[in-house]
Amino acid sequence: MSNKTITIFHNGEELSEKTSLCMKEKLEARGYLVRDRFDDDTDLIVCVGGDGAFLRAIHRCDFPNCPIVGVNTGHLGFFQDVLPSDLDQFIEQYESGEYNLQELNTVRAIVTTVDGHKHPHLGLNEITIKGRRSYSVHLSISIGDQYIEKFSGDGLLFATSAGSTAYNYSVGGSIADPRLNVLQVTPIAPMNTTAYRSFTSSILLPADLSLGVIPESRENRIYLNNDGFETPYNNVKSIEVRVSNTSVHLIRLKGYDFWSKVKDKFL
Repeated sequence: MSNKTITIFHNGEELSEKTSLCMKEKLEARGYLVRDRFDDDTDLIVCVGGDGAFLRAIHRCDFPNCPIVGVNTGHLGFFQDVLPSDLDQFIEQYESGEYNLQELNTVRAIVTTVDGHKHPHLGLNEITIKGRRSYSVHLSISIGDQYIEKFSGDGLLFATSAGSTAYNYSVGGSIADPRLNVLQVTPIAPMNTTAYRSFTSSILLPADLSLGVIPESRENRIYLNNDGFETPYNNVKSIEVRVSNTSVHLIRLKGYDFWSKVKDKFL
């Protein structure tokens, strides 16, 4: 009998609820304590749903240290390694240790307002900086201590390697192997005219470099979005973006290969 505690989250869809209940019954039959809330003594998080549900669970648990596994009842399911039909197989592999932990890096942005307050944000996939709806945004960009350019366009996206296959990929960014600890900066609808000159392709930065962003006008509202959680800001003095020391530990079962999954999902 196990004395481990497992927390199960699901996205509320009918199939996800049914799968969660089935998983709960199977785990309790083996002696696990199963809950629907996260506490510090949780040994494993099971997230039933798609990639969106997975990201919500990560944020809800404040980027936990314990392992997390995804059961795919959604669409793309890039973070998920288990199908609803494979619950028994997963439990057996989990108990026998037939899995690896994939460490996923995160990206952090610190927004400093003119009153001196600092507001941190963390993302597993990405952080974006945009202006008001349907308005372009003008941002001065520096890498390290070196000024690079004044960007003009819809916004900037800062993606982790794990998030390179998400929003980053849809706006023309590159797919990066999650074993690479890099920060990818991808422009969103950049202007490239005689009046405005912005870089038009994504760039990759090593994890030890930070990127500074200063809005052209402090009066204009800035929207920061981390993994779908949007926060509006006025009077932004600066924003620092860099790879965070916080990481997420995702269970990958035997036979998992990143590029095979890319081929299955995208090609």
